[in-house]
Amino acid sequence: MFRGSSFHNLDAKGRLIIPARFRDVLKQSSVDGVMVSKMDGALFCYTFEQWRKIEERILNLSVKSENMRRFRRIFIGGAHECFLDKQARILIPPSLRQYAGLNKEIVLVGVLDHFEIWAKESWMEEDARLQNDIKNEDVRNEVAELGL
Repeated sequence: MFRGSSFHNLDAKGRLIIPARFRDVLKQSSVDGVMVSKMDGALFCYTFEQWRKIEERILNLSVKSENMRRFRRIFIGGAHECFLDKQARILIPPSLRQYAGLNKEIVLVGVLDHFEIWAKESWMEEDARLQNDIKNEDVRNEVAELGL
């Protein structure tokens, strides 16, 4: 499982070193790399096994609404295979870097079954939104259901 967050830098070619704790999760996978797609202004990174499960769930959806077709088109259509090189880096395609506003400073965030790549400024905004949202009683009640 992917856990924790850390600050990193992209190099000039758009490569990112995957931290050891995330590489350890990837080593349990059959492929040294991740499937990367876009959502919520960030990049979502999945092991290939987890990605196959997502694709299977999407294929088996009984609801074929316009919203789901559009979601599938963008999420699956925007996905890229990113393999680790010998220095444990992935090359993030320019289209995905542009979507997420990734320049140099980024944040990697482990979210259990995947990890996310955020531009540092966007991550700080996301964090501030949560701090504000947690003041809402409905949000606090949802979190309390987790036993936290």
